[in-house]
Amino acid sequence: MKRKLILAAGLIATLSACGGGRGLMGRDRPDEFAVSRQAPLVVPPDFALVPPAPGTPAAASVDASQEAMQAMFGGPAQRSAAESGTLTQAGRADAAAGIRSQAGDPDTQVVNKGNTTRDIIAAPEGDGQDARAAVPQ
Repeated sequence: MKRKLILAAGLIATLSACGGGRGLMGRDRPDEFAVSRQAPLVVPPDFALVPPAPGTPAAASVDASQEAMQAMFGGPAQRSAAESGTLTQAGRADAAAGIRSQAGDPDTQVVNKGNTTRDIIAAPEGDGQDARAAVPQ
């Protein structure tokens, strides 16, 4: 009896998947005959190209990446009041205003200080009583 009940439930579940639809041929899809053609592109009648004026830079000589950076970031940022105050207290009020814009510049010269500087910075704090100096030979 239990076996017949399970078989009947399985048969009902299987047949329920077949109903309620229009099948493959009745599915919603775009009508290929309802597609309309777009009008061809037309040059406006008042469009006129003029040659570049003598002395103006050629369009190919403009650096696109520099122009994009200028458009996005607008050049060196102005200092905030907090930054100006900090620089004044540090005695460096005459520091270059656009230094942040120049830090990522590929032409900026960077010196690799090596592992010694990293070791000094990572050294534990102390009063210096146990410090030793060694001269490489």
